[in-house]
Amino acid sequence: MKTALVTGANKGIGYGIIKHLGLSGWRVILGARDPKRAEKAIKELKSLGIEVLGWVNIELADIESIEQAAAEIKEKYPELSLLVNNAGIPGDMSVDGLHTEIRDIKETIDVNFIGTFTLTQLLMPLLEKNNGRIVNITVPSEISPYWHPLAYVASKAAQNAMMGVLAMEFQQPDTPLEIFSVHPGPTTTDLNGNMALPGFHDIETVGLKTAELINDGKRHQGEFIELYPIVKED
Repeated sequence: MKTALVTGANKGIGYGIIKHLGLSGWRVILGARDPKRAEKAIKELKSLGIEVLGWVNIELADIESIEQAAAEIKEKYPELSLLVNNAGIPGDMSVDGLHTEIRDIKETIDVNFIGTFTLTQLLMPLLEKNNGRIVNITVPSEISPYWHPLAYVASKAAQNAMMGVLAMEFQQPDTPLEIFSVHPGPTTTDLNGNMALPGFHDIETVGLKTAELINDGKRHQGEFIELYPIVKED
């Protein structure tokens, strides 16, 4: 049985991904931190005929919460074979890099990198047993001249480095694990204040295309895949 955990799955890109994974035959587990939103999302997914196994409370800023969530997943869902690290926070996008507070950088890195890495690390033994995959939803490490909030970009650059290092290590001893990263491209979500400029895509489109990528039957070890690359202006 194909079983997937998607973090931040009760709304936004995470919801789009888990919806289309479910529609393509995956049994799904929601990672979330808001019970009401999680239950609402589960109700909507089940109405589409998706097999939802349940939801797990994961607060990526809290190591103890991550440890408890990982223990619950190992106990309840031993068949887990896919982890989609989607959850994250934007940091303060209203300030330029020079005026970014150190506290904001720490908080954003704690969630987007340290929290994500901790969950990945704790679930790796289970995923390895099931010949599993890890997919990170991220942005390029290269700095875009059009959008570059320091705390967020720095946290995702660290996450990208994690992916690259683990991919190399998975290959060396022929470990039955795969990890790769997906950049959805400009997407209208709560994270960016529901920005909808030319070139932006919606959650439905990104969710479908991400699920298609996961289901394409190809090996993507260590790849950074852009679904919709940012088009440079003249």
